[in-house]
Formats: sequence, structure tokens, C-alpha cells
Amino acid sequence: MKISNTGYKVGVWATAIVLIWIGIFKFTPTEAMGIKGYVGNSFLISWIYKILSVGAASMLIGTVEIATGLLLVASLWNAKAGKIAGILTGVIFITTLSFLLTTPGTWKAVDGVPVTDFFVLKDLAYLGVGLMVFERSGSTAGV
Repeated sequence: MKISNTGYKVGVWATAIVLIWIGIFKFTPTEAMGIKGYVGNSFLISWIYKILSVGAASMLIGTVEIATGLLLVASLWNAKAGKIAGILTGVIFITTLSFLLTTPGTWKAVDGVPVTDFFVLKDLAYLGVGLMVFERSGSTAGV
């Protein structure tokens, strides 16, 4: 049970660090332009460009990612923070995983094997962490 608890905490901390790090990067023009094709083609989030500039949209997304990362850390001690973090983590990573379906040119065939932009596939693991945080925060925090 102790290894399971340690693994859970490692997963939460790793997901939080990635979200905070990537969230900070969203405040740069390079990342704002880097996500434009993904966001602009997404049925879940393309609406953001109708109300915000590319840079402002990226900063808003980054702010949500940073806040979610901080809430994930807080979830280790606070169940309410865990519920919110679990929901936000789910929304973030379901959205990014949807890019695999909506972004043109994401899938290619290499030697007859379908491959994709693998950096998005890591979000499956982060989605799993978010689901665990949500589920665990229903009973106790810090477990």
C-alpha cells in the first residue's frame, strides 16, 4: 500500500509540474503560435479565437494550466481542491487528446504503421492521474 501511495503522489507532482511548466510557456509568443493550429482546429476550444487574440488565448490557457497544477498539489491536503483539480485536469487532457482527431496532418503512415505527434499521447497518463485525484478526493485527501 505504501508504494501505491508513493506512486500516486509522484503522479500528482509530475502532472502538476508539467502543467505549471507548460502553463508558464503559454505566456511566450513562441508557444502561442505553436498551439494555434491545434486550438484553431479543435471543436472543443476553437471558439476562444473568436473572443481573444492568439496571444491572449494562449495566456488564458496557460493561466488555467498553472492554476490546475497548483490545485493538484493542494489536493494532497485538501479534498475540495482535489475535486476541482480532477475536473480541470480531465478537461485539459481530454481537450488536448481531441487534437489527435481534429488537427490535420497529425496522423501519418511510416512504413505502413500509423504514427502521430507522440507528445500528445503522454496526456493519456495525465488524464489518468486527474481521474485518480478526482476519485480519491471524494473520500480523503493526502491518501
